[in-house]
Amino acid sequence: MNATFTEASFQNIVNVANKYGVSTNTVTDLTFCLMNSNGTMAQFNIAELGGGGQWMQGGMTMVGDMFNNNLKYLVDGLCVDLSNLIHQGAIQYKPLPKVKNPQGGYSSDWWGDLGFPNSTGSQNNTSYAIFNNIHRLAIQENGNVTIFDTLDHNIGGVGQQQSGNYSVSFTSQYGNVDLNTLPIISGGNKQAPAPIQNNEIQNNVIETPVAPIIEAPMQPVNNNNYNNNNSAFEEDIFGKIEKLAGLKDKGILSVEEFENKKVDLLNRL
Repeated sequence: MNATFTEASFQNIVNVANKYGVSTNTVTDLTFCLMNSNGTMAQFNIAELGGGGQWMQGGMTMVGDMFNNNLKYLVDGLCVDLSNLIHQGAIQYKPLPKVKNPQGGYSSDWWGDLGFPNSTGSQNNTSYAIFNNIHRLAIQENGNVTIFDTLDHNIGGVGQQQSGNYSVSFTSQYGNVDLNTLPIISGGNKQAPAPIQNNEIQNNVIETPVAPIIEAPMQPVNNNNYNNNNSAFEEDIFGKIEKLAGLKDKGILSVEEFENKKVDLLNRL
C-alpha cells in the first residue's frame, strides 16, 4: 500500500485500538482492508485477529477460530466502528507526494481528475488506482492509462495475472474481476458499434418492404340501369295495391285492412 492516513485519521484509528484493547498495527491493517471497499467489507489475515477472516456490512463475520464467539464479537465491533468512521469521512488517506516524471515536471495523479483513490500500487511495471467511491479503476501500462467503470464491484484485492491483457488481476465481493467485461471510460481499445446497414435487423425486427395498396377505380353509375330498376320497383308496388283493391271489392279484406296495407306499400316508394 503506497498511501498513508492523515494525522487526524490515524488518531481515530488509535482511539479504536485503545477501545478494544488491540494493537494499533492490527487496526491499521484492518482499516486498509475496509478502505478498499469503502467500508462495506474486509478480507484480512491478521495474527491478532485469529489469522484469516472476513467481515461484511450487515452480514456474517467469519474468523479462523470459528467457535470463538468472543473473537467474532471483537472483529465485528472493530469493523463496525471503522466502517462508520470511513463513511463519515473521519478516516482518509494523505495525498500522495508529487513525483518527478521522466519527461519533466511533477505529477501525483497519473489517473487524471478522478480524485483521491481508495488504494494504489504497482506490480510487474503496471500501476493501478482503485476508486470504489466512484466505481472507477485506472491502470497505467507502458505510459498508457485506461479507465474502467467497475459497475457494482467493490475491488478489494490485487494479485498477479497469469494471462490476459494486463499483468495484474483484481478481486471483488463477486470473486475475480474480468476486466474484459468492464466498460472502458477512456483509453484502451474502445470500439464504436458498427453502423447498421440497410435491410439488416433493427431492434430484433426484420423490416420488409410493404407492397403499395392499389385501389380499383370506381365504376361510373349507369343512370339508365338505375332508372329502369326504379321504374320496375314502382310498378311492382302499384300492382300489389291493385291486387289488394280486388280483394277488398270481393270482401276478403275490410276497408281498414286495405288502407293499412296500401299505406305500408306506398311508404316503400
